[in-house]
Amino acid sequence: MIYFLVTFVFMVFVIAIMAIGVIFGRRAIKGSCGGAANNANCVCVEKCDKRKKLEAGLNQG
Repeated sequence: MIYFLVTFVFMVFVIAIMAIGVIFGRRAIKGSCGGAANNANCVCVEKCDKRKKLEAGLNQG
């Protein structure tokens, strides 16, 4: 039981530190854009067609 409690407290601590970092950094957590193979060229101004269709379907129902 002690291992569970220690692990739980550690995970809560890590999540709290990440939340504080996001709050003070004022930047949203975002994906990695496909990793290093993509050379991090993923600056999208507009949503992709697949995403637009998905959101359009959700808004209609």
